[in-house]
Amino acid sequence: MEPGARVDVLRDEADGRPPLYEATSRTLQAEVKELPAVWLYDERGSRLYEEITRLPGYYLPRREGEILRARAAAIAARTQARTLVELGAGAAKNTRLLLDAFDTVGTLERFVPFDVSEQALRASAQAIAAAYPRVFVHAIAGDFERHLGALPGSERRLIALLGSTIGNLYPEQRARFFRMLAPTLAGDDAFLVGIDLVKDVARLEAAYNDGRGVTEAFVRNALTAVNAELDATFDQRRFVYEARWDPEHEWMDIGLRARQAHIVSIPRLGLDVAFEEGEPLRVEISSKFRGERFELEAGRAGLRVESWWTDRAGDFAVALAISDPPTGS
Repeated sequence: MEPGARVDVLRDEADGRPPLYEATSRTLQAEVKELPAVWLYDERGSRLYEEITRLPGYYLPRREGEILRARAAAIAARTQARTLVELGAGAAKNTRLLLDAFDTVGTLERFVPFDVSEQALRASAQAIAAAYPRVFVHAIAGDFERHLGALPGSERRLIALLGSTIGNLYPEQRARFFRMLAPTLAGDDAFLVGIDLVKDVARLEAAYNDGRGVTEAFVRNALTAVNAELDATFDQRRFVYEARWDPEHEWMDIGLRARQAHIVSIPRLGLDVAFEEGEPLRVEISSKFRGERFELEAGRAGLRVESWWTDRAGDFAVALAISDPPTGS
């Protein structure tokens, strides 16, 4: 690791894997079979995701970047943060717009990228440390849903969750995350979140069904990862890729569907999973939001949205929130 940076790993064999195995066993036996999305983000999966962010139809990072280019200076001036934490950091591309703004303001001392993929995190931490020598990079490899308490405390923190990562959580997971986050925000802290908005269904579905098949390869990589680690017998040929809009829940339902009835064995979990012809295997959801609904969700957990910005097309939003415990809590 370059000078000015360090990496702490919280997900290891003794800590991270058994809960993931338990979650995999549980979700594969649920009414709608599912693989935890963590399986997407091994080294190859992280590379594929970065390739997805460059696809013409995948508008999310470009729209978020447009907002941050316009608003990063105001965010830095408003928060005066000494520590910037990014949950689900990945390659931290749009985060550089914030880092540039904080570099101008001159308050930032520490950047804490937090991500499930250790390999992607190490590469990103090295690059950030080299580009911003005045900022100490303290990277943490872990699952922010489980390890939120491991975030370093500091005066004036800005905790960011960009890229519409919040949309990958189910409503009950979001509520739990907000409830855990809100009490950790001190008086000078703030929370910055990128949110993809409800829009034309054809555009939504096109973002997850690219002609080059990169998104499909990314999703299928979860099967490869499970096969490698759990000695599972998922056969790619027996599944077709599917990403469709669910209007009831207002999310993209992303995964695979069984071409024929068959059984998948997972010896390390002591599990045989029977699929019927046409049965879905969900790998990820991507919820889309409406402003009022999001503010209500956050407010119930004690977070008050202070600022709400959208791109010119109204495709995406970035919200700045602070802790505001509900009356009587």
